[in-house]
Amino acid sequence: MMIEQVEVSGRPDLLPDLQKVRAAGRLMLDLIDEKFDTNRLSDSSSEPPTVHKKSEHSLDVLALGSAEGLILVVDDIEANRDVLSRRLELQGFGVATAADGPTALSMLRENSFDLVLLDILMPVMDGYEVLEQLKADPGLKHLPVIMISAVSELDSVVRCIELGADDYIAKPFNPILLKARVSASMGKKRAHDRELAFLAELQQNYGRLQNLEHLRDDLTNMIVHDLRNPLTSMISGMMTLAAIGPLNDIQSEMMGIALAGGDALLGLINELLDVERMESGSMPLAYAKLNPTSLVEYAINQLTPLYQAKQQKVSARVSVDLPEFQGDESKLRRVLGNLLGNAIKFTPSGGSITVSASYSQGNRGLLFCVNDTGVGIPEEAFSRIFEKFGQVESRRVDSSMSSGLGLTFCKLAVEAHGGIIEVESEPGKGSIFSFTIPLLDSR
Repeated sequence: MMIEQVEVSGRPDLLPDLQKVRAAGRLMLDLIDEKFDTNRLSDSSSEPPTVHKKSEHSLDVLALGSAEGLILVVDDIEANRDVLSRRLELQGFGVATAADGPTALSMLRENSFDLVLLDILMPVMDGYEVLEQLKADPGLKHLPVIMISAVSELDSVVRCIELGADDYIAKPFNPILLKARVSASMGKKRAHDRELAFLAELQQNYGRLQNLEHLRDDLTNMIVHDLRNPLTSMISGMMTLAAIGPLNDIQSEMMGIALAGGDALLGLINELLDVERMESGSMPLAYAKLNPTSLVEYAINQLTPLYQAKQQKVSARVSVDLPEFQGDESKLRRVLGNLLGNAIKFTPSGGSITVSASYSQGNRGLLFCVNDTGVGIPEEAFSRIFEKFGQVESRRVDSSMSSGLGLTFCKLAVEAHGGIIEVESEPGKGSIFSFTIPLLDSR
């Protein structure tokens, strides 16, 4: 350490003498290693465990805060603690020390450290036990641990790595290796801290988003419920007005426009309420035997005025010998009606649409499809179009847009039957909306 300080201070004239002192010290250490049992020597020089009060540790450790991080050095030999502490402090770290395992665990649980340097051979509680307890503690298991080991204890180091240690430092300490391994472990700790902070922020934002969604849904439901009654009264009043006496042509036309708009708005309100009930599971299915051909023909007949007005060709294609199946007639009629209505709306005048029914793959259900030659949907929007209010910007015709609820209702109704709904599309080449309904013997 003195050599390092001399190099930094710019006194090269002192280096030769200090290098001779270091060489003599290394020679003396080699002689000691040859003549004495280093393990017994360490045991005889072990210091008795020091009992620290919690408040004293907290105050002492917090005072060591450093921009580079706070490190706990755990070693029963005071000289080792001192050497490590001095080197780490020169590198800009805050350092606290513990002479035994129990003290170290107490300090770790009372304060926020960034790294632990842990000796293996210690009295009272060895490094293995300290490491096991540290990794078993949910609040400490992610704290990086570097083991302090003599070269002859490499087998023990392997055991420590298996127990969860991140690295090891051999005695005597190499300052360059010490700095590299401490820096690597501190980088790992900082990355984990950033990950935890990011996760906490995500969870907080997700909670806020959920609260906003609940608030939006509650507000929507309140408005919808409050709108339906006065809207129903307005429609009834206009129908009564038309029945009171004859209207001229202009009045009749305006009345027809008002009634059509009122009916459309009432349909949207009812659709919102139905989606809400299906999402909450409070809208059970009324199962009955259904005929696939009748289901397809009903949808086409209901929307005849719409596709005729656009001079579109709508055809049915139903496979022969399809069996009757179990399903909720009103909801499946609405599903096919919504899909066909969208196809008519987004297919140019003169286009063609096909409504088909056939066996699904494996004959385990019935497959219904609505195939159009309309404007199409970009692939990146497939996951959004079935979401509530998730209408696609590209599916616009003359600035008219859907409410965004029709496909949501279709998805909920099909899934309530145990089926799936899918879309295949490409901008400019039309779309195919399909859904399957499982074939059930009984319900």
